[in-house]
Amino acid sequence: MVQLYNLHPFGSQQVVPCKLEPERFCGGGRDALFVAAGCKVEAFAVAGQELCQPRCAFSTLGRVLCLAYSEAGDYLAAIEEKNKATFLRAYVNWRSKRTENCRVCIRMVGHNVEAPFNDTYKDQMSIIEMPLTEAPLCISCCPAKGDLLVGCTNKLVLFSLKCQIINEEFSILDFERSLIIHINNIIPVEISFCVGYIALMSDLEVLILKLKSDPKNGKNVNHQPHKTNNPMKQTEGASNETLQLESDDFVICQKPMELLGEKSSQSGISVTLESTGLADEKIKYYHVQHLLYKRFAPDISSYVLADDIKLHSLQLLPIYQTGSLTSGRKNLSQEKELLSLFCFFSLPHVGYLYMVVKSVELMSVYQYPEKSQQAVLTPQFLHVIASNNLQCFTVRCSAAAAREEDPYVDTTLKACPPVNMDVCALRIQLFIGLKAICHFKNHLILLTKADPETIPERRESPKRLLSRKGTSVKLKTPPVAEAGWNLYIVDTISPVQLYKEMVDYSNTYKTAKTQSCIHLLSEAHLLVRAALMDASQLEPGEKAELLEAFKESCGHLGDCYSRLDTQYSHLALPYYKMSGLSMAEVLTRADWVLEDGSQKYERGLIFYINHSLYENLDEELSEELAAKVVQMFHVAEPKQLPHILCSPSMKNINPLTAMSYLRKLDTSGFSSILVTLTKAALALKMGDLDMHRNEMKSHPEMKLVCGFILEPRLLMHQRKGQIVPTELAAHLKDTQPGLLVAAVLGLQKNNKIGIEEADSFFKVLCGKDEDIIPQLLVDLWEAQLVAGLPDVVLQELFFKLTSQYIWRLSKRQPPDTIPLRTSQDLSLICGPSFDIASIIPFLEPLSEDTIAGLSVHVLCHTRLKEYEHCIDTLLERCPEAIIPYANHELKEENRTLWWKKLLPELCHRIKCGGEKGQLYLSSLKETLSVVAVELELRDFLNVLPEDGTAAFFLPYLLYCSRKKSLT
Repeated sequence: MVQLYNLHPFGSQQVVPCKLEPERFCGGGRDALFVAAGCKVEAFAVAGQELCQPRCAFSTLGRVLCLAYSEAGDYLAAIEEKNKATFLRAYVNWRSKRTENCRVCIRMVGHNVEAPFNDTYKDQMSIIEMPLTEAPLCISCCPAKGDLLVGCTNKLVLFSLKCQIINEEFSILDFERSLIIHINNIIPVEISFCVGYIALMSDLEVLILKLKSDPKNGKNVNHQPHKTNNPMKQTEGASNETLQLESDDFVICQKPMELLGEKSSQSGISVTLESTGLADEKIKYYHVQHLLYKRFAPDISSYVLADDIKLHSLQLLPIYQTGSLTSGRKNLSQEKELLSLFCFFSLPHVGYLYMVVKSVELMSVYQYPEKSQQAVLTPQFLHVIASNNLQCFTVRCSAAAAREEDPYVDTTLKACPPVNMDVCALRIQLFIGLKAICHFKNHLILLTKADPETIPERRESPKRLLSRKGTSVKLKTPPVAEAGWNLYIVDTISPVQLYKEMVDYSNTYKTAKTQSCIHLLSEAHLLVRAALMDASQLEPGEKAELLEAFKESCGHLGDCYSRLDTQYSHLALPYYKMSGLSMAEVLTRADWVLEDGSQKYERGLIFYINHSLYENLDEELSEELAAKVVQMFHVAEPKQLPHILCSPSMKNINPLTAMSYLRKLDTSGFSSILVTLTKAALALKMGDLDMHRNEMKSHPEMKLVCGFILEPRLLMHQRKGQIVPTELAAHLKDTQPGLLVAAVLGLQKNNKIGIEEADSFFKVLCGKDEDIIPQLLVDLWEAQLVAGLPDVVLQELFFKLTSQYIWRLSKRQPPDTIPLRTSQDLSLICGPSFDIASIIPFLEPLSEDTIAGLSVHVLCHTRLKEYEHCIDTLLERCPEAIIPYANHELKEENRTLWWKKLLPELCHRIKCGGEKGQLYLSSLKETLSVVAVELELRDFLNVLPEDGTAAFFLPYLLYCSRKKSLT
């Protein structure tokens, strides 16, 4: 049995001033109601709280058997009967009909209206005749595109809505018969059509199909019918024939069946597509995807009437992507993006709601307390009528659609009540003699009729009632006056008003801490969510009120999950986030004291606060609330206490209070290093440097680094996206810079902090501008270089360090602090892995007039193998360094440069004279000694200058001539 809440979803009601007893009726967009009676259709204006007033009326061919309205195109479609023949007609531009006797334009479907077009036609109603080869049984309009689907005995016919342009200023609506769907073995009693999805229903069967365009195979269709595969067709066909067999001794009926997805193609129902669009038109080619087949078996255990075993109220309900939708009635190009689609159908005592877009799933089953006659599904409710009451049930459409729309639902960011949550009845309203119902906007249209006493003329046997050929039961009515009837418009109250009533109702469960409180608040939440999704129905200003109610409902659900110790207590976090409540507001709302005076902190609240404090919220708790949080975690989660105290939100905690709780901790089972570092940080806040030093000395440095890796917030916080160093970090900068650099390096290696975050941390810590690099940051870079990083990061690191070194050399700027590493620890530019060409452009500001600048230039050009350039540079600026340079660099394949470049260059400079002559002469002697060893005598003679003094070169010639005999 469905749980019943005695709420009030229904508001005011009024009587529709019909002249004749209604036979069919339906809503007409946002502001109209159509009522068919006799051979006439009356249109009534329905606007807000105003009384329903007649708007216009128009005659039909005969009695209206079926009526359907399409908001897309703003037209009315009807199946009409005259002289035992049925006709399909569409009434367009009906709003222009002022009086019942004014002129009407009647035309055949597809008839081209050629210019010149009489201007008077613009202001008159048009009736479009749609002839069919078979009698139409039922119709359905696509709510998104306005296409019309017609159900016949053996087929469905699709008429596509289109716009026929008459001239530049005027166009008219028309239809094109674009597709015929041949269906065997099922006769549609009701159909529903929405954006290519088709649901059709017989007395005991439901079939859901999807028409899919196939552009790849479009050229191969050529208007030929397309059949679906039916492996069970023959067996099922035989079964259907068997079903027709009847005798006086037994009844044959098929067993119930449910086939989902592609398996539903095995139902035995044959589906054949035939494209009928004109060859010169843009034709959509389709193939069929089977989604659902469900067959019910009648209950033969009791003696029942035929109507007790028939399905009714087939409906496809779309939910579109939220956002602004164009509302122009004549804009046929408007496209609503389908988010979710739901299918509802019902037996007299039970209803079924399926989700059918991405997958076919049974969402809800509705057990009615009484036999139902008709039902109508909306995004917010399921309204069901019995003979003497109107029932209002909740639905889960918005819960399913929310998960389709937002991937963050069911995460720590967002939540939504589950789709499989039990449905409930909000109200069962007494209403005598209900016969029919329809819904549009926030109105329910109800037909009541007080039947006089009826006497069954005869009763059929159950076997007769189970047959597909069973005749309907005829009731003998006494010859009395015609029974009384009324057509009512019942307004549903605004979602916000009903939401408030549901919240007030939930307070009766609040103290008991039962699941009923969560259930009713979840229903209230889904009610508001559904209203927000149906944006086209919202009045101006109503959305803001709904959004406020939505946030409030999230807060209520957060309260429930925070104080209940259930497996779903973690949902307190996303609901509180969605509520927009601050952490302080949540803590103020929390129930701290139980009925017996004791304190207990449930998992939901602990989970919420723990995550919130980890997320670096830009919110600082007051000293009182911070103390409550510390007390809470000391009782519920003591191992989390050091982490909690490191949160920036706990900045205002009294350090004495925090220290007292830390001293009570039993550090066995978790890191005592983390407790030590937390105590050291609190000691700094207290100004007790001795306690701080004692705590820091209690563990070796590497263990302290591990503690910082466990809790990075000991060193840095994030405020509004910016890195903010802690007081402990500032103290370590002055007292233990090596530990600080090692800790940050450890955070980087463990992916607790990024490279840019580390750079920003040291710049802020040292109080430097963005363009100035503090020495501590250089120390970090050098530590990273020694520690070893991936090649991509290594190249960037080389670049940053080299740029900084060059800047210091060019500006002659010493480090702001003592470097942690010396030059002996590093070998940067000379390293083989560095791309030296990338920094050559940055060497321009570095002058060669200084020893450091000259060294950098020579080293870089040497790495580029520009040895001759380096020899010239050194001979010009530092000749005393030329021989050490040559001994180090001019080896192996570069050894020839001793006599090809260095020797002639020295001879030339000595000949030119100058103050550096002695240095050049000394270098020449060293060079000759090397060349004499390397070359044979004849080669040595060839490299000597022709105008040199023989006595100067003679010792080197003698050594060169003797070296062979010496060896």
